Amino acid sequence: MESSDRRLRVAAARAGYLSSGAADPGAVSDFVAASWRRSQGAGVAADGGEVPYIGDVDTTSRLVRCSQPIIDRLIEATEDLPLSIALSDSKARVLARVDTTRTIGLRIDSISLAPGFDYAEGHIGTNGVGTVLESGRSVHIVGPEHFHERFQPYSCSGAPIHDPMTGHIEGVLDLTCLTEHSTPMLHSIVRSAANDIEQSLLNDRSLRQQALFEAFLRIESRSKTAVFAIGGRVTMANALAQSIFDPAEQRMIAHHATYLMEGRQAVDDEIELPGQRLAHLKGTRVSAGSEIAGIVVEVHAVQEGSTPRARGIRHTTKRTTGSRSAAGAFTSSSRPGALDQDSNSPLWRRACNDVAAALHRNESLLVTGEAGTGKVSLITATFHHLHPGSRSIELDADDLADLAHDRTDEATFETDAPTLFILRRLQDLTPDGVTKAHAFLDDIAMSDRPVCAAATVSGACADADPVRELLPHFQRSASVPPVRHRIDDLPALIRQLLAKHSHGRSTSLSAAATRTMARYTWPGNVRQLDEALQAALDKRPVGEIQCEDLPGYCYQTSGRTLTALESIERDAIVQALRDAGGNRVQAAASLGIARSSLYRKLKSFGIEVD
Repeated sequence: MESSDRRLRVAAARAGYLSSGAADPGAVSDFVAASWRRSQGAGVAADGGEVPYIGDVDTTSRLVRCSQPIIDRLIEATEDLPLSIALSDSKARVLARVDTTRTIGLRIDSISLAPGFDYAEGHIGTNGVGTVLESGRSVHIVGPEHFHERFQPYSCSGAPIHDPMTGHIEGVLDLTCLTEHSTPMLHSIVRSAANDIEQSLLNDRSLRQQALFEAFLRIESRSKTAVFAIGGRVTMANALAQSIFDPAEQRMIAHHATYLMEGRQAVDDEIELPGQRLAHLKGTRVSAGSEIAGIVVEVHAVQEGSTPRARGIRHTTKRTTGSRSAAGAFTSSSRPGALDQDSNSPLWRRACNDVAAALHRNESLLVTGEAGTGKVSLITATFHHLHPGSRSIELDADDLADLAHDRTDEATFETDAPTLFILRRLQDLTPDGVTKAHAFLDDIAMSDRPVCAAATVSGACADADPVRELLPHFQRSASVPPVRHRIDDLPALIRQLLAKHSHGRSTSLSAAATRTMARYTWPGNVRQLDEALQAALDKRPVGEIQCEDLPGYCYQTSGRTLTALESIERDAIVQALRDAGGNRVQAAASLGIARSSLYRKLKSFGIEVD
């Protein structure tokens, strides 16, 4: 057990530190003294305050899943010791807790060591979770070594859990007990258990990669075609694939295979490669447990001669026979102007073709895609290109719900010009709005005037009740891809958007800024890209836009959505790194945080600065 005399000496040293700002080096280690200074510098009160509750944590994450067997073994091995075992993520947020006895559980409840609570050192001072993340090493904090007096009845032993592939800290394992039950042996136990969890993480990752590799070998051994395997950061290609397809074509195939892997439909598709070559993809999704490990695709190069055909992607099960009109949307002469001429994305070219095919025949069209992908812009530009002198009218869900029948007649029949009604946000219709939408679409279908309808739906809402009820009114559908699945189009998109906002001024994007924007996932799609370029032009209205002109979120490569406070912190870190020329030591010093804290935040926010 820990010495009571030692705890008394540490308590006296703590009291001296709080009054004088200096810690007795004979009573406390430099490590603990450094943590006290960080705690005080972060504004932690030594005698007040609560553990903040975040709530938004993933209690079913890969870390929790891989840690559970080790935690179960720990419970069995320490069942005679009143002990609480807690697992936290890389932001010091508690993910799980298990107690060996009900009594210790009740005591630990009083300090809020429970899922959803934030144990960052900057919030509650020296402890067995946050201090591990700040220092990057295991800790054994006993009694008065805790900065906050609320935690002094306890002993905390914590160890970092590293991702064995990247070396980054994924979380913290912590053992907490009352000080009278504390022993240095707990420090050894928690480090050993953390090592076991790291091995479990390695095995889990290896299982996915092994499943993908075995599927690749199995399919490649019997296939006489080019074979690719894509999963996470792993891409494999057999010798035939590397000889048939150049690097740009391989990248295009890999991008499309990833898109197909995320969907639910059968993986059997065609894409057009540069040089008007078709590639037929037939894929197999690979699972490891309940998760998708990746996809293996067999790719055939298809030669079709000079027969006119659709550009982009075609589902092989939907081929039709017979001639196609030279003026129709299926020939190159009928494509919607410049909408796809600079595109390297088969997904975008297919969307353009599908929209043009429907609007050329005045067929009702349903267009799906994530918010901000440019669904309405694509529909409108295509319609006006196909029907010069036409008009388009946009109605959102609220407008449609308020639309009276006589207004429908007036709007539909007041002109002979080709007219397109675009119904936006179909998924947001109320039951009354759905009823009016039925009548509205019926009126359009029965009209003898050149009028048609198109509707847009956010991708995640395609199965919403209002959409399902109105599906019988539509003859065709098209899907607009998100920016992350047409990243090769980013330079062309940037040029178009800069031209739109520059009004004749000479503007461009530097190579470094282009690389930074290409690494971002653009969850807001084209709309967010447009906003980012407008913000950059506000800073540099003429000339070559540099990295420092871009909004802070462009440096974020993680997929999660940051809170408002996290976004402010991210922008401050990005600016500090810019000011320090990328020197992380200088940036951490200017921000007043430990270098380890900066590294942790860079990983958590997914910040990359050239």
